[in-house]
Amino acid sequence: MTKPKRKAPSRVKYELAHPTVSCRVPTEVYDQLQVAKEAEGMSFADILKVGLGILEVRAREETEVRERGRETGYREGYAEAERLYKVTYPCTMCNEMLEVTEEDEKKAIKKYMPEHGWGHSECVDD
Repeated sequence: MTKPKRKAPSRVKYELAHPTVSCRVPTEVYDQLQVAKEAEGMSFADILKVGLGILEVRAREETEVRERGRETGYREGYAEAERLYKVTYPCTMCNEMLEVTEEDEKKAIKKYMPEHGWGHSECVDD
């Protein structure tokens, strides 16, 4: 009979501070654990901590925060670009603003501007 292998004192201390937990679960629960482990990038120990409320699920929260930030940035950037570059003019009947989107509108404006002396304020003042 062989002697049990001697453990280093640091290993003994670690095992005392981190006892092993073992349990049997149905295959369905095990499969769900595996999916959660892969999807969240967590260990079984982390999943257990989440279940106890000790550890927050950070990966999902980070993804949600990133997505909200992306959406907010897109919305704000789009609004700023619209403010700077969208061409509008009032309807001659109801005075509601119309947006220039059609090619023939753009061509008409391009023709109208030089015919009516539109240009840079510095150039027109000369």
